[in-house]
Amino acid sequence: MRVALWLLDSPRLGQTPSVKRIAGNLLKQPARKGCVQAQSRLGQLLCRDCGNPRDRRMGFELLRQAARAGDRGAQLELERLAR
Repeated sequence: MRVALWLLDSPRLGQTPSVKRIAGNLLKQPARKGCVQAQSRLGQLLCRDCGNPRDRRMGFELLRQAARAGDRGAQLELERLAR
């Protein structure tokens, strides 16, 4: 998970679609296991960068789970999406 977060937070690498795909794959398993930070970051990634409606729904659900657990980033992203 640390590698995925490092990739996403890297100024140059984090903007590349292939790097986002790799980071997303690395975040899937921790998110499924209930890691709130992974749910939040993967949810943001899916909602912001995927054109597929199914992926956006999955991202929204991950954000909801993370927001319920108290993750402030997920709460802010849900507010942004609600506008």
